[in-house]
Amino acid sequence: MTTIENKPPATASDRLSAAARSKQFGAAEDGGIIRCDACPVLCRIKPGRAGACDRYANEDGHLVRVDPVLLLEKTVESGGDVVAFAEKEWNGELLDPARTFVTGVGSGTTYPDYKPAPFIVAAEHRGVDTVTVVTEGIFSYCGVKVKIDTDRHLGPETAPVRVNGEQVGHVTTAEYGSQMLSIGGVRHLTGGSKKEGNVTCRSMLALCAGEPVTMTIEGGHEVVVQAGHAPIVDGHPEERMRVGCGSATVGIFARQWLGHADEVIVVDDHITGVLTEHQAGKVLEMPAAGIRVRGRRSTPGRYFQVAEPGLGWGGTDITDPLDIISKIDPETAWPGLRLLMTSTTGEDALYCILDENLIPVPTEMPAEIRTVVDRIGENCEPSLCSVLFMAGAGGSLRAGVTENPVLLTRSVAKGETRVTMGGAPVYLWPGGGITVMADVTRMPKGAFGYVPTPAIVAPMEFTLPADLYDRLGGHSGDAVTIEDILAAVAPDARIEAWPGANPWPFDSDEDKR
Repeated sequence: MTTIENKPPATASDRLSAAARSKQFGAAEDGGIIRCDACPVLCRIKPGRAGACDRYANEDGHLVRVDPVLLLEKTVESGGDVVAFAEKEWNGELLDPARTFVTGVGSGTTYPDYKPAPFIVAAEHRGVDTVTVVTEGIFSYCGVKVKIDTDRHLGPETAPVRVNGEQVGHVTTAEYGSQMLSIGGVRHLTGGSKKEGNVTCRSMLALCAGEPVTMTIEGGHEVVVQAGHAPIVDGHPEERMRVGCGSATVGIFARQWLGHADEVIVVDDHITGVLTEHQAGKVLEMPAAGIRVRGRRSTPGRYFQVAEPGLGWGGTDITDPLDIISKIDPETAWPGLRLLMTSTTGEDALYCILDENLIPVPTEMPAEIRTVVDRIGENCEPSLCSVLFMAGAGGSLRAGVTENPVLLTRSVAKGETRVTMGGAPVYLWPGGGITVMADVTRMPKGAFGYVPTPAIVAPMEFTLPADLYDRLGGHSGDAVTIEDILAAVAPDARIEAWPGANPWPFDSDEDKR
């Protein structure tokens, strides 16, 4: 390899020794106390004690990482299926270097990165010399984006989101069938009171760890958020994500209602649909029913603001859907008219027949109508909470990768350097900087930590060809072969199977296709 072949193995091993790592992080003072410089807090740690972050400890005069480094081992594939592989203790056998990925989880940090990253891993993959720079970043500029699959009204847009009374974020724009929250960010972590920062940090850590967090939204409701689980709104677990807005629901199921209902009104906080006025009803040549709903008419059969937002039908505050009917035209409607009112999830539905006075009378729903209402529910996806960790890898973190950080940024933007977090893929935002988002459910357990500034600690890996790393001004002289790293850290490492859903970082785009 360009930068590794001539490096004596003893030098590589010494660099990974406990003594060498303790010198890297801090030297002993009087009384065996060690000043840890893994973050700006600079804890003075007594023997047998851990620092404020519980991530570093003083063990016999050496600064050690409390949590072991995480190694992910790619399992053997047979017939395209991944063989199940449980977590294991190291059995003394050297892991296959070609199938092992050193993650940033437990790797330690070198913040502020005037020092090279904790691990600069040199390996060969499919005949190509590669380098993976492994570190844990300390992020003040970070946040959590929460997607909550429900059309229930959680709170007004921009409303503060609070945990234990402290604001930790705000409600952002609703997306199709989902409410969105923005949690964390540098202002809440460091720009407010000490309590606000600590509560924000703890909330973000819990969300990223897949733990439930109870939040209250000012002017709205309480919601329990847990990644990969259904949200709980005011104590009620949500079950379904809406199939679409009221107009979309009309369009999807219009043909199936034809001949079984004379009018269908799909109640929705955003766009309530009225079948016979809707283009779908016109195409099916359904006669006008003469039932008018409240709200502001948009295009035919589509109404805005039929009610206030709430926890009722279709995300409105309505519990009796007949309340949104403003008029039934006697010149158009007729006795015996069959009216169905339903929500966008099918959880709420009412079937009525107009009597001689054109008053809707609730009636048992015919089987044909019930089948379509049930189909609305069948087409609703399960209601889940999604949590994406978002951070900007700027500042000195890049200095631990290369002496010329802007070259790394440009290489990442071009797709030459692959970024992962605990081995998980990230979405890279376009534009300046290295701003990434990662689904926390695809990251290893225990991937996140904190420092009491407060800030979030998260793993990050940069994988690229070795010759490119040289050209970027990388710390090639500090690279260590994967074989030497495994020999040094495997006895104390945490070893888990590579998650089959995550792409292997060393595969090219052609390999993935």
